[in-house]
Amino acid sequence: MTAPAPRTPIYLDGHATTPLDPRVRDAMWPWLLVPANASSNSHSYGWRAAEAVEQARQQVARLLNCEPRELIFTSGATEANNLALKGVLQSPRAKAWGLVTSTAEHRAVLDPARRLSRRGTEVVFVPVDSRAAIEVDCFRDSLTHQTRLVSLILANNEVGTINPIAQVGSLCQERRLWLHCDASQAVGKIPLDLSSLPVDLLSLSGHKLYGPQGVGALFIRRTEPPLPLEPLFDGGGQEQRLRPGTLPVAAVVGLGTACELAAQEMAEEARRTAGLRDRLWEGLSSRLSGIHRNGDPHHTLPGNLNVSFDGVPGPVLLTRMTEIAVSSGSACSSAEPEPSHVLRAMGVPEALALATLRFGLGRFNTADEIDVAIDSVSRVVEELRTDPHRAK
Repeated sequence: MTAPAPRTPIYLDGHATTPLDPRVRDAMWPWLLVPANASSNSHSYGWRAAEAVEQARQQVARLLNCEPRELIFTSGATEANNLALKGVLQSPRAKAWGLVTSTAEHRAVLDPARRLSRRGTEVVFVPVDSRAAIEVDCFRDSLTHQTRLVSLILANNEVGTINPIAQVGSLCQERRLWLHCDASQAVGKIPLDLSSLPVDLLSLSGHKLYGPQGVGALFIRRTEPPLPLEPLFDGGGQEQRLRPGTLPVAAVVGLGTACELAAQEMAEEARRTAGLRDRLWEGLSSRLSGIHRNGDPHHTLPGNLNVSFDGVPGPVLLTRMTEIAVSSGSACSSAEPEPSHVLRAMGVPEALALATLRFGLGRFNTADEIDVAIDSVSRVVEELRTDPHRAK
């Protein structure tokens, strides 16, 4: 008798990456079968590819309520973040310009900021409160006469907290500062209207909203004079000469389709996903004592739940989660044994920060899966509290 096939874990790690929506896959598939270079303007293959790219640009623009020409495609939010920060602060005009960001940003902002600091840029890291949010008064006090660019995450990738971007943006406008937002976790999950939100630069990534990996976009508000943005590298005239290189047409089409689906379904999806999140929290908190919810329970992403457990050995917690696929924090830092820098910035003690699970619920999760997760997590936590050596 052959052994039964192992059960596939229930996927609850949607902040790391979302599953590819089958409708997005179907839209991409034809473009994987033809030689389509959107820069080839001498024949019909290139013309059709260029039309597909521009249609995708319009789909992204409709979701964000901005002009299509204000969007350039990138390989993802990491590249878009780097282009926003380095493109402004390494431009010829940026001789004494400074940057203000927060201690709870994604590594895709923190690492470029630190590199800029090593190269002589004044960088101020503003602390966050116990919810991982920026306090506007604290932010105001952090501004210096050198500050020209501000970069703040719109919705935190670990605890889901939504920053007061409208207030920060208004303050930036008063001071004539540029505001960049890493919105990769927010786009497609909560409404964003760039016609009114005072943001000058905004990054997004396809694989955070059920699109393909390897594609994203940077919104660059059209101003007069234009924002001084230098490309990260050279080699072609694509994307307004700010992001040279042949565009991955299939991936761009996938991003556009994902944004169109989000525009159509976001409100109902957010309501349903928030219901699943509340079901998960209520189930865990009713079964377990010594459990802490991290972040802001009100101003948060609908599918985020970040919880820490008293009396649990953090390094073995994830190894026991065989029925569900979750993480302890950012996927970009999951190989590191250190506690989450976001939780530490919030003031969470190290031992508790290590004993943390981040749930990212989404479009394809069901109530039955949430019930399995409640049972699985509760059982593992109780076992580890009773005998922490069982996992060894």
